[in-house]
Amino acid sequence: MAVGRILRFDDVRGYGFIAPSAGGEDVFVHANDFGDQRHLVQPGLRVEYDVEESERGLKVTTVRILDDHSAPRSSVHANGHARAMPVGDDDGMCDVLAPDEFTTEVTEVLIKHVPSLTGAQISQIRDRLVEKARSHGWVEN
Repeated sequence: MAVGRILRFDDVRGYGFIAPSAGGEDVFVHANDFGDQRHLVQPGLRVEYDVEESERGLKVTTVRILDDHSAPRSSVHANGHARAMPVGDDDGMCDVLAPDEFTTEVTEVLIKHVPSLTGAQISQIRDRLVEKARSHGWVEN
């Protein structure tokens, strides 16, 4: 079995890619390959897997999560992409922002990366993101 880390994973589309620890081509993995542990999958998660060649490239045949999944292993950057964090560099702690600090950060990202949004659209997006952030403890209540 090979070992690697989840490079990226799209919960909505139900698939992602594993970056092999030994290097080489990224490996396609489907959400169903994780069974009832699908909800634990996130960028940076260490996995052990078997792989086969398909007509579209390498794909997982079996996969098993190796990490202790109690601590987050990724951070999301302003460009919207998650970046894997090495195990051991994350103490499980993160800064918790005040809601106004969070909405300011979100507003700046939206204006910079999607300048065609209207003020009303930005406001709606910020409100939903603040709700989501509160539910995860990313902003103060």
